[in-house]
Amino acid sequence: MAKLVIPIMVDGGKAVAGATLGSSLGPAGVNISDVLAKINEKTKDFEGMQVPVKIIVDRSSRPATFEIEVGTPPMAALIKKEVGVTTPVKEEAGVKGKKTIGNISIPALTKITKSKMDSSLAKTVKLAVKEACGTCLSLGVTVEGENPKEIFPVIDSGKYDKEFN
Repeated sequence: MAKLVIPIMVDGGKAVAGATLGSSLGPAGVNISDVLAKINEKTKDFEGMQVPVKIIVDRSSRPATFEIEVGTPPMAALIKKEVGVTTPVKEEAGVKGKKTIGNISIPALTKITKSKMDSSLAKTVKLAVKEACGTCLSLGVTVEGENPKEIFPVIDSGKYDKEFN
């Protein structure tokens, strides 16, 4: 038999055997509590965020074996966690006079960006940080105390190049 891949989104460190997960794992022949324990162990660092997870079940062996692949949460979720926002932001992004929800430093944004480089289309960390600044703009997060649009020329000037290496 081939391997069965079950893609799901779980709350970091708090996966439970709900209807979706239970109905997918039950027929796969794996111990559901073992799968949940492994998912919770691997996603505990992303507590409070939705995390993409792939459960890969090999049904050719008895009992069936499984592997867990954990993706990274969306960029917006990582930025919100870094600035300490735990509740959903309800204001429309980009509205003039919108209150900011927080501030993030270039080193913190670089750390987040490096964790997402595998899923980015940017060719360099510097360009990926500029992408992340666009996400900050949408969220209402300032970068180094500035509007994210205003930090682009500073990034281009090379001021933060040592952070990106």
